[in-house]
Amino acid sequence: MTNTILSANKVTKRFGGLTAVNSVNIEVKENSIHSVIGPNGAGKTTFFNCLTGFYKPEEGELLFNGHSLVGLRSDQIIVLGIARTYQNIRLFANLTALDNVLIGQHIHLKAGWLGSALRFPGIVREEKTALLEANRLLKFVGLGNKGNHIAKNLSYGDQRRLEIARALASKPKLLLLDEPTAGMNPHETEEATIFFRNLRDELNITIVLIEHDMRVVMGISEIISVLDYGQKIAEGTPKEIQNNAQVIEAYLGRGSAGNIGKDPAVVAKEA
Repeated sequence: MTNTILSANKVTKRFGGLTAVNSVNIEVKENSIHSVIGPNGAGKTTFFNCLTGFYKPEEGELLFNGHSLVGLRSDQIIVLGIARTYQNIRLFANLTALDNVLIGQHIHLKAGWLGSALRFPGIVREEKTALLEANRLLKFVGLGNKGNHIAKNLSYGDQRRLEIARALASKPKLLLLDEPTAGMNPHETEEATIFFRNLRDELNITIVLIEHDMRVVMGISEIISVLDYGQKIAEGTPKEIQNNAQVIEAYLGRGSAGNIGKDPAVVAKEA
């Protein structure tokens, strides 16, 4: 039986009179690809922000491998084994790809300013190990020959891959991807879909994905949770979600029950 790695129980986040996430229950199984979808403004990114310590929910519990996340800082949550990417790319634009990944390793490095300045043997060994690992991750994401490229000069798709490499540098057990194919062309999206599956299969990482492209969602997800106006309105396999009248109504509006079974790409286009 697969263990639950992440459990959200009645999680609620309010901003003044607006309830952005309303009593959401989601369980993510270890080594799964679990997508969270919904129309714009459904509360998806707010939910991610609660998971990663940017927001503290007013109600509910978030458990990661049995540890409560509520009230922890973002850096403490990273140490526990949760990493993320962002809807809008947040790289160190003027640094090299290699430097971006090295920065992602900082939570596991022991060198302080004094050790780095005096070049203690243990610190030198640590730096060499970090450099090897950063190059390995760049190669894994398909950027093995671009380590010296300035991040802002990389193509959009390569910047997305670099952001994932930087997240992987923290050695996560759970990776949160927030709209990772947004802005990609069809070829880049197809490559990214294969890449996400390889991430899970080769690194044994659990992935939670926010994504608007239903071809991606339906192609790689084991379970899909659907949010609308901050509430979870459905959950199930891709086939179950594709044929869920309430989900179709949330995306296409009332009177859309006749669209049940419609190509999910159409739903994505209309969303």
